Amino acid sequence: MPFLTPASVLAGFLFADFLHYGEALVPWIFACMTFAGSLSANFNSLLHAVKRPGPMLLAFGVLHFIMPLIALGLGHVFFSGDVNTITGLVLLTAIPTGITAFVWVAMQKGDIGLTLSTILLGTLLSPMLVPLILHFLVGGDVQLDILPMMEGLLWMIVIPSIAGMLVNQLCSKSVTSTLSKNLAPFSKIGLMAVVSINASVVAPYLKGMDMTVLGIVLLVFCLSFCGYLLSWLLGKLFRYDRTEIVSVTFIGGMRNISAGVVLAVSFFPAPVAIPVVIGMLFQQVLAAVFTSLLKKYEPQQAAA
Repeated sequence: MPFLTPASVLAGFLFADFLHYGEALVPWIFACMTFAGSLSANFNSLLHAVKRPGPMLLAFGVLHFIMPLIALGLGHVFFSGDVNTITGLVLLTAIPTGITAFVWVAMQKGDIGLTLSTILLGTLLSPMLVPLILHFLVGGDVQLDILPMMEGLLWMIVIPSIAGMLVNQLCSKSVTSTLSKNLAPFSKIGLMAVVSINASVVAPYLKGMDMTVLGIVLLVFCLSFCGYLLSWLLGKLFRYDRTEIVSVTFIGGMRNISAGVVLAVSFFPAPVAIPVVIGMLFQQVLAAVFTSLLKKYEPQQAAA
C-alpha cells in the first residue's frame, strides 16, 4: 500500500490523455471495492460502540470536527482567497476513515471491534456527515449540490457496505472467506484504476502551478501527519490501553481518500480534487511510519 497509491497517482499524471475517458466508470468500480472491503465486517461489531463508546467518540471527534477545522484554518492562512484549495483541504479531512485502517490495526494487534464499529458507523453516516461538514465550513464560499452528493455516497459506500455485511452475517465463514480472497486482487486493481483515472482528471490543472502545488503538497503532508499524531496523543491523554491507542491512531489518521477524490471530481470544480489526490501520496506511507513508532514506544509504555 505505501507504494501502490503513489504509483497509481503518477500513472494518472503520465497517461492522463486517455485515462480520463474512464471517469464514468469510477463510481461503479468504487462500489465494488467497498462491497469487497465490507465482507470482513458484520452487524455484531456495531455492539462494540455501545459497550465502550469513549474511544470511538474520540476518533469521530478527530475525524469530523478537529481536523476539518484545522484544515479550514490553515487553508485560510496559506491560501487565502483560493476557495477551491480550501474546499479541497476541508473535503480531504471531512471524509470518513478508510477500510484500510482495519488492515493496519490488525497487523499491530489493535482493538478490532473498535476499529470495525468506527468504520461501519462512519460509513453509514457519511451521506449526512460529509455534506453537512462542507456546508457549515465552506458552504458560503462554494456552491454545494448536497442531495446529489448524499446520493453518490449512498450508492458508492453505504449500500455496498450493507450488502457486504449481510453476506458476512448470513453466509458461513468459509463462503465469506473464499469470496473475500477471490475479490481481493480485483479490489487492488480497482484501487489502482480509481486513483489513476481521478489523477488523470486533475492533471491538466497542475500545469503552471509549481509553487502553489508545492505549498499544497507541504500543507497536505502536515495535515496527514497531524491526523495520526493528534489521535495518538489524545488516546494517551485519555489513558486508553495499548490496543485502543493503536486503533484510534490509525482510525484518526486514515481517510477513505478514494471516495473523497470521486466526490471532488463529481461534484466540484477539478482544482478541488488537487489536495485530495495529493493526500493519496502520504496516507499509506505515514501509516507505515506510525507503525514503526507505535512498535517502538507503545510496548515500552505497556511494559512499564
